[in-house]
Amino acid sequence: MLNPIKKTISLPDGREITVETGKLAKQADGAVEVRMGGTMLLATVVSAKEAGEGVDFMPLQVEYKEKFSSFGRFPGGFLKREGRASDYEILTARLVDRVLRPLFPDNYHADTFVNITLYSTDGVDIPDSLAGLAASAALMVSDVPFNGPISEVRVARVDGQFVIDPTFEQLEKADMELMVGATYDNIMMVEGEMNEVSEAELLAALKSAHDAIKVQCKAQLELAEAVGAVKREYCHEVNDEALRADVHEKCYDKAYAVAKAGCADKHWRADSFEAICNEYIESLPEEERDEKAPLVKRYYHDVEKEAVRRCILDEGIRLDGRKTTEIRPIWCEIDYLPGPHGSAVFTRGETQSLSTVTLGTKLDEKIVDDVINQGRERFLLHYNFPPFSTGEARPVRGVGRREIGHGNLAHRALKRMFPDDFPYVCRIVSDILESNGSSSMATVCAGTLALLDAGVKMKRPVSGIAMGLITDTASGKYAVLSDILGDEDHLGDMDFKVTGTTEGITATQMDIKCDGLSYEILERALMQARDGRLHILNIINQTIPAPREDYKPNVPRIVTMLIPKELIGAVIGPGGKVIQGIQEESGATVSIDEIEDGGYIEVAAANKASIDKALSMINAIVELPEEGKVYRGKVRSILEFGAFVEFMPNRDGLLHISEISWDRIDNMEASGIKEGDELEVKLIEIDKKTGKYRLSMRALQPKPEGYVERERAPRGDRGPRRDRGDRNDRGPRRDRNDRGERAPRREPREPRESRD
Repeated sequence: MLNPIKKTISLPDGREITVETGKLAKQADGAVEVRMGGTMLLATVVSAKEAGEGVDFMPLQVEYKEKFSSFGRFPGGFLKREGRASDYEILTARLVDRVLRPLFPDNYHADTFVNITLYSTDGVDIPDSLAGLAASAALMVSDVPFNGPISEVRVARVDGQFVIDPTFEQLEKADMELMVGATYDNIMMVEGEMNEVSEAELLAALKSAHDAIKVQCKAQLELAEAVGAVKREYCHEVNDEALRADVHEKCYDKAYAVAKAGCADKHWRADSFEAICNEYIESLPEEERDEKAPLVKRYYHDVEKEAVRRCILDEGIRLDGRKTTEIRPIWCEIDYLPGPHGSAVFTRGETQSLSTVTLGTKLDEKIVDDVINQGRERFLLHYNFPPFSTGEARPVRGVGRREIGHGNLAHRALKRMFPDDFPYVCRIVSDILESNGSSSMATVCAGTLALLDAGVKMKRPVSGIAMGLITDTASGKYAVLSDILGDEDHLGDMDFKVTGTTEGITATQMDIKCDGLSYEILERALMQARDGRLHILNIINQTIPAPREDYKPNVPRIVTMLIPKELIGAVIGPGGKVIQGIQEESGATVSIDEIEDGGYIEVAAANKASIDKALSMINAIVELPEEGKVYRGKVRSILEFGAFVEFMPNRDGLLHISEISWDRIDNMEASGIKEGDELEVKLIEIDKKTGKYRLSMRALQPKPEGYVERERAPRGDRGPRRDRGDRNDRGPRRDRNDRGERAPRREPREPRESRD
């Protein structure tokens, strides 16, 4: 028997979200459906009863999937069914994962799968902003241990006002867009892009989003209470408190000494920390080593974390010896590679990106064919993180979710500074060659340098920096760290990436791992990040003060033009015959799009001659014939009285036999003109009623001296027309009387019956 339970959440603009459980997927540990308007998501959670052997982490897998049927569409491809996750689906799943993962108990290690599926959408509301709410609600009504609830909302600033979970139409008008994930008390995750906003404006957006999240968290608590959810008991760790204390006593001082050494070489630090742990394991009785080694490594990790954090908080000493506000040494170089259209190396400490820029034509656009989002992208950024960048000996196995996420952040950081009227399609590729610290922020800096080297007239250069945080809730101490190392990210309480120009912030990503982070600390982190961004921008400007004046020789040249909408078909031709002919004859690449104002044409080629040839052919098609203008045309057909000449593409005119020469020509054979001949002709008349064209060759020839034009007799003096004669001589028409009046019609015959 069904016993569904539903809760309703009201948004500030009057729209409603409903969260319901008890109808669908009842064999999952938890399942809810979330609806807003015509959008419906189903979220399920299933967690194993026991942890895998030797697992000492949280094996959480979050998947987000959009069904094409949800929007009444067929999937593309031969199989006509959903395949691998799109980048959009992966990015949405990552947003949910980053908020959920820190809220599972530290000692819970069972395989846990959260699946969120879009089953219906009307294309009005954006479904990804409901995914976090759906996943959290499914966990809250389940027996899976979870220190939630959480929720996620998108906040956008439209016409100066903050809008929670905006529609697609509203989002297009926004100058700021953030996805925010939080518990009732604390913000956990932020990711978004904006049009050079201030730090104060960003904080105001976070506060607006958090207020909306509190309402959604309260509704989930009420839903869980109504369901009567009881969390399961589990035992995934066996601990030895005496061993834990012994590891701390014998290893802490040694770990603190390594943390305080201030060595910039991460491999030395890693080896030194590992040696302390191995030394302790070797000190154990041989018969206990194998059994206790996993516990020792877990307890030693906590010792190392405490030593690093105390060294920073108590003495202000970071792992590599820097001050909390200090940026690592930077060197960068542009035009590093001769082949790409733009290239740059950006190195900050032990993090290095080699980035390239490729400029292409409209044919190189990325086609987006997601369930709801369809269109084309002209600005692309791809991020690669090979194993050798961290000294790992393992093969490259394609692009992972982390690479998609980091590349997306760098893409959002740069795209609003990309010129609006840039004619090229642009692709940035960032290959991380070294990594110890934020490689996504190195990608932003290297990408800016490569764009400037390629001659892209950016609105303003962009730089990025990753901030960290170490806190001690007991003492109230905290330290905000600029340009964090990989270990400081791993052992710290916050990873806060901020990108921007001299005018403001363009993108941000934040993951917070501690409770009770105040807005005052966030504001300090943002202002410290601003100082770091401006420092890096200064180095970028010293390397290349302005975009390259002209593109490199190997960049294809592009010329654009706008034609009337009614002439698009003439340029394309039947089956694309005309446009293909233009490309074959000129050697240029020609593409055309119908826009609101007409037809937008791009002509691209490696040399000016090809572009000029293509433009000339296009202009000949779209140009209107002009009386008195001279054209070069081709004879299409010969008739008794003249020839038809194609003087413009798809436009034929009559060259009458009398207009070939000033001399009299008796027949076309005597003229010597044949089909296929190219002639220079002058357009002497356009018949405005019929649209026909009269051409002349003799108008281009000098008039013979003493030439007298034959006078044509007026039509009234030409005598009777042979086909009609004189009506008076023919007598009256049979159907008229002597006065020329129409005779009456003969009476109809009587019916046969009456005649009989």
